[in-house]
Amino acid sequence: MIAGGGAPKTSAYDRVSTMFSPKGRLYQVEYAARIVEQGTLGLGIIYGNGVLFAADKNITSPLLLPESVEKLFKIDDHIGAISAGLVGDARRLVKIAREKAQENQMYFEEKIEVETLVKELSAIKQYFTQYAGMRPFGVSFIIGGYDGADEKKLFETEPSGALAQYKATAIGRNKAKAMEILEKDYNDKMTQEQAVRLAAEALKQSKEKKEAFSLNSLDFAFIEDGKEFERISQKKLKSLLGK
Repeated sequence: MIAGGGAPKTSAYDRVSTMFSPKGRLYQVEYAARIVEQGTLGLGIIYGNGVLFAADKNITSPLLLPESVEKLFKIDDHIGAISAGLVGDARRLVKIAREKAQENQMYFEEKIEVETLVKELSAIKQYFTQYAGMRPFGVSFIIGGYDGADEKKLFETEPSGALAQYKATAIGRNKAKAMEILEKDYNDKMTQEQAVRLAAEALKQSKEKKEAFSLNSLDFAFIEDGKEFERISQKKLKSLLGK
């Protein structure tokens, strides 16, 4: 409490992630969510025959090599992920996810289910909000893939450890604009080409006015039934989207 019996200061409750404010808020977790909101946009879309991942790397310098910017990750042959937020945190959790997938294959001789993996990562995120001396992970993920024949799954995980399943979703800066476009034009019977066009349109329309939109900054990948995770080459992407 501040001197004189006034209202408690916010700063008294935002020093550790484990302390609730009188209003029932965890400020450190909220700060982690704000970092995600500053990250470049990423999308996940379930279409008729697969799951599409799309990311805008937002290359700001001609000296920067686009392939060195990590936002889209292969976790296993049947699972992919998009991150928004701190890249270092994303790499750490992706490493854990890959290890979990390998362990499942080794111990049970079968591929890990998408939902099982997502719940494992969400539990780790939640753990880092519950104990003093730990910092919440400043990253959200869209994780999707296949669980058996025609079992397409797509999830979003938040810094708090919360998760939700979607047909299509977005994370990162200007998420609301992207979600408006997805909600308006999404169709679960879409072809891969239609899904790519929808994702590109959402990425383009969600750009700030001062930001340039370039296909060279886009990173797309997909997983289809019976096929492994595959990135879409710049040549194919330009062919699908046209000039």
